[in-house]
Amino acid sequence: MSAQAQNPVAAPVFDIPHPVKKFGDDGGKFYGCYDALAEEIDEDIVRGLNEQYDAMMLFAGLFATVNSAFLALTLPLLSADTADDISALLAQNNAILIQLLTGRNDTVPTTPPLPSAGFSPSREIFTINALFSLSMAFAVLSSFLAALCRQWLVYYRKRGGGGRERQRWEQLKRFLGAVRWRLGPILHDVLPSLLQIGLIIFCISLILYLRYLNPAISVIVGIPMSIGLALFIWTSVCTVQDRFCPYQSPLLHMLIRGVRTIPPAIRALRELEWKRLSMKFSLKGWLHALVHVREEESYESLQIIALHRTICISDDPETLLHATANIFGITEVSQMEQLCDL
Repeated sequence: MSAQAQNPVAAPVFDIPHPVKKFGDDGGKFYGCYDALAEEIDEDIVRGLNEQYDAMMLFAGLFATVNSAFLALTLPLLSADTADDISALLAQNNAILIQLLTGRNDTVPTTPPLPSAGFSPSREIFTINALFSLSMAFAVLSSFLAALCRQWLVYYRKRGGGGRERQRWEQLKRFLGAVRWRLGPILHDVLPSLLQIGLIIFCISLILYLRYLNPAISVIVGIPMSIGLALFIWTSVCTVQDRFCPYQSPLLHMLIRGVRTIPPAIRALRELEWKRLSMKFSLKGWLHALVHVREEESYESLQIIALHRTICISDDPETLLHATANIFGITEVSQMEQLCDL
C-alpha cells in the first residue's frame, strides 16, 4: 500500500519562524497575518450590522405606516367635530325661520355657544393619542439612527491613502475608538431596543383604542398580546439564569446593563467631589475639553495592541506562531507591561 493510503489525513506542516530581534522584523509575515485577521473581523462585523439595519429599517418603515394609519383615526378625536357646530347653527337658523313664518314678535333668542367652544377631549382619547404618537416617535428615531449608523460603518471601513502601513494603524485606531466609545453595545442593543419599545407602546395603545371602541374586541385582541408578553418575560428569565440561552433580546441586554451600572454609579457619586464635578461640567470645563484633543496612541503602543489582539482572537496556528516569534522582539519593559495589562 502507498504511504498516502496508509495515512489518508496528512498532518499540516508549519514553517516554525525564528524569534526576531526587533518587533515586526520578520519580513512582514506577522503584519500580513494581522492584516488578514483584522480585515476578516471588520468585514464580518460590518456585513452583519448592515444586514441587521436593512431589516430594521424595512420593519420600521412598515411599522410607521401602520402607526400613521391609526393616528389618522385617533387624532381627529382630539378636536371638536365641525358637524356638531353645523348642526347647532342649523337648529338656530330653523328656530329663527319658524318665528318669521308664524308672525311671532318674540325676541330673537340669543345665540348659544357652539359645542366646539366648550369641547375638551377625554382623558382616554388623550392617552391613546399620546401613546400612538410616542410609538411613532420611537419608530422614526430608530429609522434615523439606523441610517446614521450606516454612515458610521462607512466611516469605520473607509480606507485612506499613505500605503498599507498607515492604513493598518489608522484602522486599529478606529477600532480602539469604537471600543472606547461603546459603539458595539449601541449598534447591537440600543437601536433595536428603541424599535422594540415603540412596538410595545403601540400594542398598549392599540388595546386602549379598541377598548374605547368596543371592550369585547379589546379582550379578544389582548389575549394573544398577553401571551406574547408572557413569552417575552419567560425568555428574559431564561436569559438571566443562563447567559448562553439562545433567547437573547437587545432590550433585555440594555436593561441588564442598566441594572448592573446602578451600584457602581451610586458608589461613584458618593465618592465624587461635587466641587470638582461642578468645575468639570462648567462652561470652562467644556471649553477645555473642546480645545484639548485626546492624545492618540503611539506607534509602539499600537504594535502591542495588534499583538494582543492577534493572540486573543486568532485560531490560525501560523498566525499564532508569527505572533509568538515577535514577542521576543519586545525589548522595552513598558511595552511588555502593557502587553500583560491588556
